[in-house]
Amino acid sequence: MVEVLILIALVISFLLTFFTMPFWIKKMKRVGLVWEDMNKPNKPKNVGGSGGIVVVIAFVVGVLYYIAIRTFLLKNQNGVSLEIFALLSVVLILCIVGIIDDLLGWRNKGLSKRTRIILAFIASVPLVVINAGSSTMNFPFLGQIDLGIFYPLLVIPIGIVGATTTYNFLAGYNGLEAGQGILILSFLSFVAYITGSSWLAVVGLIMVSALIGFWFYNKNPAKVFPGDSLTWAIGALIAGMAILGNLEKIAMFIFIPYVLETVLKLRGGLEKQSFAKPNKDGSLEMPYKKIYGLEHLAIYLLKKFKPSKKVYENDVVYLIHCFQILLIIIAFFVFL
Repeated sequence: MVEVLILIALVISFLLTFFTMPFWIKKMKRVGLVWEDMNKPNKPKNVGGSGGIVVVIAFVVGVLYYIAIRTFLLKNQNGVSLEIFALLSVVLILCIVGIIDDLLGWRNKGLSKRTRIILAFIASVPLVVINAGSSTMNFPFLGQIDLGIFYPLLVIPIGIVGATTTYNFLAGYNGLEAGQGILILSFLSFVAYITGSSWLAVVGLIMVSALIGFWFYNKNPAKVFPGDSLTWAIGALIAGMAILGNLEKIAMFIFIPYVLETVLKLRGGLEKQSFAKPNKDGSLEMPYKKIYGLEHLAIYLLKKFKPSKKVYENDVVYLIHCFQILLIIIAFFVFL
């Protein structure tokens, strides 16, 4: 019975996203909040923006339903609800920051890099004040070290800032951000479940369900883009789950694509775009002579090894997903 009630939370988040998104897309086109599909010939400006708002709302509704089940049916009073609300607060704050960035970016250039980092630090406060997670961490060659007060004051804010900002780097291709979120959060939810944090697994899967509903409209050819409202929210949830479930080591390992993306972006002074150079037939070319992102590396490798030498947007997305799945498989055998 309990399992069925929890499953309803996942269904709610999926259905809310899936059936609300068409109305959102129409509304965005009506108000003119549409963005260019940069990897398509002629870069058509007809894709609805900030679809992540719908996803996060569906996520919040699903989580609140789950909290109600825990409170009134399971009579659970072990403090987990406080941790859920703290995590929910971080996700919501960063979603709002993302919305502001989307709206400012629609009119101008969006928030500055410094402002984004400061706001992400501020958003971590709910997890800091409840002293989330465990201050004892395993370090290579050093073993277990108790970081004490430095864990909530340094590790938690740095984790939130790092995950939210870097998750936003690996983006710009139809279905990429949503697909990556589905893969990473599904695995973290699985790990949380088998390590005894079943409540955290449910929260993660509620977001996965909402992302699946969104993916149907974001996959190529996209009808709606996630916007920073979603990428920041996903990054915050990944970091929050890692902290609350003491999954930092696994989360950092499966986050390798984003570490590599950040390194490559820094190579270009954080000024180079991830987008490719589209041909008239829809195939993609390298936008620069050098590689400034995993997306560019994917295009380079596919052109080198694909018999037809023709690389399309789906090819790039699927190759990055395959890399992510490989890391998840390795993490399963190495860390579990």
